[in-house]
Amino acid sequence: MKSLNQLTDQQLVRSYINGDSNSLSVLVTRYKDKIFTSIYLLVKDKYLAEDIFQDVFIRIIDTLRGGRYTDEGKFLPWAMRIAHNLCVDHFRKVKRSPSIKTSDDKDIFEVLNFSEASKEDKMMEEQTHDKVRKMIDMLPEDQREVIILRNYADLSFKEISVLTNCSINTALGRMRYGLINLRKMMTEKQIAL
Repeated sequence: MKSLNQLTDQQLVRSYINGDSNSLSVLVTRYKDKIFTSIYLLVKDKYLAEDIFQDVFIRIIDTLRGGRYTDEGKFLPWAMRIAHNLCVDHFRKVKRSPSIKTSDDKDIFEVLNFSEASKEDKMMEEQTHDKVRKMIDMLPEDQREVIILRNYADLSFKEISVLTNCSINTALGRMRYGLINLRKMMTEKQIAL
């Protein structure tokens, strides 16, 4: 008999629906990095990303338990679509709620720092990731979204096109222009990664 780690996503989902809660743990472990990173890069807040990440798996559990999941062998794209939709929902709520601004028009939470920097933040790899994230943040939203979904969530362009409601060619074009813009930024600012 195969161990749970050797089962496909479809087999794990069926196993979870049949009562084996460990199967869901394997799925969470298998995809947590991709899903969390994609959420984090969209919302740019670690704690908010953690909340949305938890909400993603609450939705997944509710859907599986409610028998509403259609087994198409595409668990990750389905989970990513849930994550993307929850991020969009968050931004809709934020647009409707007032934010507290400082005198120089910064959000109050950007000014206040509640945590101390850890040693890991000082490592070279983290600095490189920070540079890349900052450059990605400067891209137009549609280009940024495609680059995040493609590079951090490992979605195909077909999956991205479905998720973002655009054609595959549009998704490819956004990726191309996003990469061109990133190269320009690196050249203009003489950034070495």
